[in-house]
Formats: sequence, structure tokens, C-alpha cells
Amino acid sequence: MFKILVVEDDRELNRSVCSFLNNSGYEAVGCLDAEGAYDELYKSTFDLIVSDIMMPRIDGFELARTVRSLNNDIPIIFITARDDFASKQRGYRLGIDDYMTKPIDLDELLLRIGALLRRSGIASSRRIEIGGFVMDADERCATLDGEEIPLTAREFDLLFKLLSYPKKTFTRTQLMDEFWDVDTQTSTRTVDVYMTKLRAKLSGCEYFEIQTVHGLGYKAVIK
Repeated sequence: MFKILVVEDDRELNRSVCSFLNNSGYEAVGCLDAEGAYDELYKSTFDLIVSDIMMPRIDGFELARTVRSLNNDIPIIFITARDDFASKQRGYRLGIDDYMTKPIDLDELLLRIGALLRRSGIASSRRIEIGGFVMDADERCATLDGEEIPLTAREFDLLFKLLSYPKKTFTRTQLMDEFWDVDTQTSTRTVDVYMTKLRAKLSGCEYFEIQTVHGLGYKAVIK
């Protein structure tokens, strides 16, 4: 499970973000200031940091500068009320990876986190095993009881996403935003076509199923 550090001095927002991420398959740890963040980073290893800019004593810029002096790889997302170009420019020059302006959409934050983890090479090193079904993202290979299942790249990514967060519902729009180009003219119903193909290829699998959540999208349910 990926571990995310949330640094935000607004207690209610901190609690909301952590709760949402914990319910979305991540392990989120909240801190109210940079000093608390330094303590957590000293005690444990995190896969990604979500941080406010305007915090007491040590702001997000200084936090990012310190983190980058020690770790060039961990993704950093700023969530802040400051939407001026100078703040964005300063953040990116310090080495942050993404910048969201408050009020933030938690579903969008989830998508950005997933994209950053994939881009940083963290998510792509994962392996999923459910009974006799195995997905290896490094090898881009899926097998069922030892037999390889031929999946296209997009089929693989969609299935890997669903199985990474069993019982979590992903809307068609969320899946389109993550796995299709942003300028695509394809309808969200294309997701239905892919799910039909996946179900056909997995018809012999007794370890999980892809369920339709009517009016929303899809989820994977382990049997």
C-alpha cells in the first residue's frame, strides 16, 4: 500500500483529505505543520507528499526545498489558496511535481496522485496476486492459473487499476481521464466496451469479478 504524507494546517481539510485517501486504497498520515512532517519523514518512508504552502513558522516552499535536498524522487503536490503565477513558478523551480488551487476536488487529487505515482515508477513496480491470478506490471503480464491472458496495454492498465483498489467504484469519467488522452473525442461508453472485453477474457476466473455500478462505473470485487 502506498503511503502518503499530508501536510496541511487546516485541521478539517487535513482530516478530510486523509480520510478520503485512506478510503481510496492509500495509507495517509496527516501533519499540521512542517515540523511534524519532518518528524514523520524521519520515522518512515513515504511514496508521495501533499502539502499546503501557507503554514506557520515553516512554509511549504521551505518544506519542499528541504525534502528535495534529501530526496529528488518523491513526488510533491502543493494544494494552496495561492493561485498567482509567481507562487506556481517558485514551487516548480523548487522541484514540486503538481500544483492544485483550493478549494480542491478530492477525486481530481486522487487522479493526480495516481498519475504521479505511475510517472515516478513507483506504481509500475507493483505486483497483484489474487488466488491463481497474477498481474506483474514490470513484465506487463497477466496469468490465470499459470496461463497467460492476452491483454492490450489499455486493458491491462484498466484491470490493474480496479484490482489495486478492490470494492472502490471508479466512474467512467475517472477512468477516461486517467487512461485516455485528454483531448480524445471518444465517448465514456468506450469504457463499457473495454469492460465487456475484459470480462470475456476473464470468464474462467473464479477469484474476482468486475461489477457494474449502475449509473456510475465499475469496481472489482474479490470473491
